Amino acid sequence: MEVGLLSILGLGFLMGIKHAIEPDHIIAVSTIASRSKNLWRSSLAGAFWGMGHTATLLIVGFFLFLFKSEISDKWSMSLEFLVGIMLVVLGVSSFRTFKQHIHAHDHSHGESSHTHFHVIHDHSHSHHHHGETSEHGNKNGFSYMKSVLVGLVHGLAGSAAMALLTMSTVDSMWEGMLYIAIFGCGTILGMLLFTTAIGIPFVLTTRRFRLNRTMTWMTGALSALYGVYYMYNLGVTEGLFGLWF
Repeated sequence: MEVGLLSILGLGFLMGIKHAIEPDHIIAVSTIASRSKNLWRSSLAGAFWGMGHTATLLIVGFFLFLFKSEISDKWSMSLEFLVGIMLVVLGVSSFRTFKQHIHAHDHSHGESSHTHFHVIHDHSHSHHHHGETSEHGNKNGFSYMKSVLVGLVHGLAGSAAMALLTMSTVDSMWEGMLYIAIFGCGTILGMLLFTTAIGIPFVLTTRRFRLNRTMTWMTGALSALYGVYYMYNLGVTEGLFGLWF
């Protein structure tokens, strides 16, 4: 392998790490990581995001290389618009997290009784209460799948720019696919490290319900607000609505 290509691949890896910490990526994955009370699961959420992101870039990049075509500005911006919608959905869904994991227990002490609210923090086991079973293990799988889907959407949004950059950097399809794969490895590593860091405060506040809830809701609100701004900027400022209507 030529030294020039190795340099390009090395640069691609570093660009992948840098790409992982773009604002929309950080906000999206933060909303997912904030819902896990286990640091390892938070880290994996970032890794799965990177896998989904890389898979989309490889698939779209392959076909663009194969047909030597480009994605039009209209469709490129439309795919980016999906990111804004996704950020709003992720943000709004964060406000439902605690409602789904609060269980009320009635306790009696002689003639007096009171209700105790129990918060489910660990999703790695099945919770049995009054004959009801919640398979929280399935929710872990769902969160990972959600990370992959979020990564796929981000990959679609960035596929046009990625393909254009790659075509201008390498000379053949196999070099282009290798470049995107190395770029993706950098993205996976960058997001793995970031979600590990962002997951630490949520794990440390697991037993401090009010603080943990406030942090999660703040993350959700930021995601929703940024998503609205993202859509407005694309639709109005950059003229996407004018291209469609």
